Amino acid sequence: MKRRDFIVRVAAAGGSTYAAMKALDLLGEANPAVAQSQTLQIRPGRGKRVIILGAGLAGMTAAYELRKSGYKCTILEARGRSGGRCWTVRGGDQIVETTGTVQTAQFAQGQYFNPGPARIPQHHITIDYCRELGVDLEIFPNLNYEQYYYNESVPGDLSGRKVRARQAKADLRGYLAELLAKAASQGALDAPLTAEDKEKLVIFLRTYGGLDPDLFYRGTNRRGYDVEKQGAGDRPGKFSSPYSLSALVNLGFANYEAFEQGYDQQMLMFQPVGGLDQIAKALERKVRSTIQFSSEVQEIRKTPNGVRIVYSQNGNVQQITGDYCICTIPLKVLSKIPADFSPDMQAAIAGVEYAVTGKSALQFNRRFWEEDEQIMGGITSTNIGLATIWYPGYGYLSKRGVLVGYYNFGAVAAEFGALQPEARVRRAIELGSRIHPQYNSHYETGMSLYWSNIPYNLGGWATYTTQTRQQFYPRLNQPDGKIYLAGEHLSYLTGWMAGAFESARVVVQKIGAQA
Repeated sequence: MKRRDFIVRVAAAGGSTYAAMKALDLLGEANPAVAQSQTLQIRPGRGKRVIILGAGLAGMTAAYELRKSGYKCTILEARGRSGGRCWTVRGGDQIVETTGTVQTAQFAQGQYFNPGPARIPQHHITIDYCRELGVDLEIFPNLNYEQYYYNESVPGDLSGRKVRARQAKADLRGYLAELLAKAASQGALDAPLTAEDKEKLVIFLRTYGGLDPDLFYRGTNRRGYDVEKQGAGDRPGKFSSPYSLSALVNLGFANYEAFEQGYDQQMLMFQPVGGLDQIAKALERKVRSTIQFSSEVQEIRKTPNGVRIVYSQNGNVQQITGDYCICTIPLKVLSKIPADFSPDMQAAIAGVEYAVTGKSALQFNRRFWEEDEQIMGGITSTNIGLATIWYPGYGYLSKRGVLVGYYNFGAVAAEFGALQPEARVRRAIELGSRIHPQYNSHYETGMSLYWSNIPYNLGGWATYTTQTRQQFYPRLNQPDGKIYLAGEHLSYLTGWMAGAFESARVVVQKIGAQA
């Protein structure tokens, strides 16, 4: 097999063309982002017309890459904006839900809210597109050792208490190191270690856990101070006493800590300067002439030579034909559109569920989390219905700030979503004030959304079970005639912007190979 054929097949199978090229040492020292685009093996379009449904990241990326090879692209977008879930709300913007509720943001100048994606792992292809498109990035504080773990109704004396992440992590690491060091020194390990190995392991664990010479964990300055040390003068500080192992285990923060260490959640993470929609805006600048806004798809039909799309634009029904169609419409929405999909494709489209999730944004006239509690970004995790509180990673030391008051999931999110938007905000303030009493004194304005009620989404992101991934995902990744599906739901990175980018690239490769 020729190397070029191998690379094309990798892309067609859902892999990363860039990764394949890099593995074969075909990229040299070129700029990675530029190299990624150049590695797409697309035959010249020769006037071929591609109709793209949706001006989200996947749709605009497909048009961006196809146009480089001479394809004529038209993007039909139901909304009046591009980006799809890659969305930023600023003062004056509106959130409209299928229930008929309309919220108008009252955020102050310079404040904003990302209802959808909000962070970028540094190993995702999203970083490369930001480089290529000229999108400035800054650090997103996904983890801050000053943030809290706060759980109620759990056994032990930490129930209903704010526990700094630093304290919980230092103490649990110390206790685990103590248990393992004692087991190793007493010959109680099943692992086949030599005496020298055990000695080195114990030395390592003493340093790792901050253990005393007798292998007990009694706390260290890693967990912080009861009396802060002073840079000058005569105050060396006194570090705080550790929580008990039993209290930490019963606090139940294991899922939070494990989440922070997930492959796609590890620091450093990044965000575009000025809001997540800067990525969508940068793409839109490249393909603006191809986008028809306020164009809601009514029918998706096959023709002997390609596709025919019926759509409504500002109340006028129109149609357009093309050689190919790339459909990036979320499956929950697509399942409701009349279309000529084959029965197995229709079943696959209808068989994938979407995440049930919601968010709120709360603006305060004082950044009390910074001034009073020294939390400069990060995410507090809790079991009281909010799930998480996100502290802003921009505008440090300024006057105002917008917190993500909750980002919740599943049954709890559905419970919040059943409320009117104003009631969700009140609930966020009520619960959040248990952690930050300052809410009640400094709240100014807020808004919320429930993704299952957002038009043209009807859910957060695709959620596959092992069964549905095996049963439906392969079919969804294959064309139905000249119709190809793309989007985060056609990836193993569902919910991430990278899933949209990668999926679009795979489909572009397939069309290029066929054309």
